[in-house]
Amino acid sequence: MRRPFRERLAPDQRVMWDGGMGTMLYTRGVFINTCFDHVNMTQPELVKEVHREYLEAGAEVLETNTFGANRYKLKAHGLGDQVHAINLRGAQLARQVAGSQAYVAGSIGPLGIRIEPLGPTSFEEAREAFAAQVRPLLEGGVDLFILETFTNLEELAQAVAAVRAHCALPIVAAVTVNEDGCTLLGTPPEVFTPRLDALDVQAIGLNCSVGPKTMLDIIPIMQEYTHKPLIVQPNAGHPRVYQDRTIYLCSPEYMASYTRKLLKAGVQMIGGCCGTTPEHIREMARSVKAMQSMARSQAEAVRPKAVVCAPNIEPIPMAEKSRLAQAIHDQRFVVSVELTPPKGCDPTDILEKARVLHAQGIDAINLPDGPRASARMSNQVLSILIHQQIGIEPIPHYCCRDRNLLGMQSDLLGLYAAGIHNLLLVTCDPPKLGDYPDATAVFDIDAIGLTNLVRGLNHGYDLGQTPIKQPTGYLIGVGVNPYAFDLGRELRRFFYKVEAGAEYAITQPVFDIDAFRRFLDQTESHRIPILAGIWPLASFRNAEFMRNEVPGVVIPDTIMQRMYEADQVGQAREEGIRIAQEMLLELRPELHGVQVSAPFGRIETALEVVSVL
Repeated sequence: MRRPFRERLAPDQRVMWDGGMGTMLYTRGVFINTCFDHVNMTQPELVKEVHREYLEAGAEVLETNTFGANRYKLKAHGLGDQVHAINLRGAQLARQVAGSQAYVAGSIGPLGIRIEPLGPTSFEEAREAFAAQVRPLLEGGVDLFILETFTNLEELAQAVAAVRAHCALPIVAAVTVNEDGCTLLGTPPEVFTPRLDALDVQAIGLNCSVGPKTMLDIIPIMQEYTHKPLIVQPNAGHPRVYQDRTIYLCSPEYMASYTRKLLKAGVQMIGGCCGTTPEHIREMARSVKAMQSMARSQAEAVRPKAVVCAPNIEPIPMAEKSRLAQAIHDQRFVVSVELTPPKGCDPTDILEKARVLHAQGIDAINLPDGPRASARMSNQVLSILIHQQIGIEPIPHYCCRDRNLLGMQSDLLGLYAAGIHNLLLVTCDPPKLGDYPDATAVFDIDAIGLTNLVRGLNHGYDLGQTPIKQPTGYLIGVGVNPYAFDLGRELRRFFYKVEAGAEYAITQPVFDIDAFRRFLDQTESHRIPILAGIWPLASFRNAEFMRNEVPGVVIPDTIMQRMYEADQVGQAREEGIRIAQEMLLELRPELHGVQVSAPFGRIETALEVVSVL
């Protein structure tokens, strides 16, 4: 009869876990593009064989082959409807092998998607996805749960909540780190350890990504912030590709030597992740057995440090962020003009236009970020040139398409240092719409997640929740489409943006005033300053293009008719300006400002529109 696993968490206990199931299946001929969790269904005897080899090597805990068996990852393999069956079978196979000799840990990994605040998946949706694994794992007879290889601590918290909603079994929670000791989002151990310690789990630790040396370096730091038992499950070194096969080069003897070092450092549970074979576990288990009777090391007995909370950094007040921010805060009607960056490397023309607009009293210049996925001069560099050489404030659009999370953070810190304090955050058009349809898009996050990221920088925290020396003071703007085909979804996303920290919004071009006013009514609960997009139509052909080929633009039949008739008598440009002026004057009492486009770069057209002010 096995002792309850909680008893194995006592300070004088050392517990040996198994090794890497995925790499073992790979070495047995399971192709790398196969869903390894589905092997529970297609080759159950192979899974049992791996479990049995780890058990015979000395493993006291066998992890179920269910690490990626959540609805999102399984859906990518066309198996989204088999979550319950795969997890149940995974638990049953491990249970059959473990019998009364070993414990079975239900393995749950990250969902493989972005959740709030960096993605569109809500906490509630994430919890339910995890719960869909928890229920069959419990049904299959697991003794405990291991939540492993997490990088996002918010996502890990939802996994813990899902387990706790269904049982009181012990939970082991492990994050994965880089060689620098930080999570993949940049969170250092002195930050992630207290957060792990605060979770309703019985043990915490590290697994995957790195070898044992890096983990040994991190353990003393973690011990400063927790009394909970620690687990480490390193890879057998870094993977290498040799003759089209992925191999791990750390020998069993090397892993065993670090097992002794880790146990002496105070680790209570140890196992292996990618590349650790039964041979590795056998040698490691000998070290665990030899040291089982050792008292806890002096380092382990040190009282954890009190968690020092980072100072509560007050964000820069809106009115102090920029001249544009002060104008919006003071409810002065503001006017920006949108200029498209050039396709070449000569900014002379656009700088001259910016100089004219500045002289005419325009408040700011909007600069799209690769509009319609076109390859143009960097709007970030252009913003800096306009700011430094002209003096008018730019509003660079910043999109999620072209940069990963780390690149975004670097850009945003650099832009702020260069004096750019206004942003418009957008998800952006996919590459297939533009000049290079075969280009790849990143889309690590969408505009909602990006808003959260910038809000964090404004509050003095980077992506990894680490305090930065000086917070940014960005005026955060977002886009919104009052005429979206699925308006309910657009409204929900707009509300999320406001809740994430958006301080103003710029709309798509407004041509239908009644529909725009309905939009204003529907957003009353999340009202932030609105700048309406105003587009002076240049011709009937331009109106047809806008109506049919520009996403988010709706032009009523009445305006199309006016443009057609004006076009027949050579007055289309003038009629387009009149329509834009009518929109501006009609909506002015309900707005904080407008963004006026300059079709084909003709700033005189934009200036004629705003002349009625």
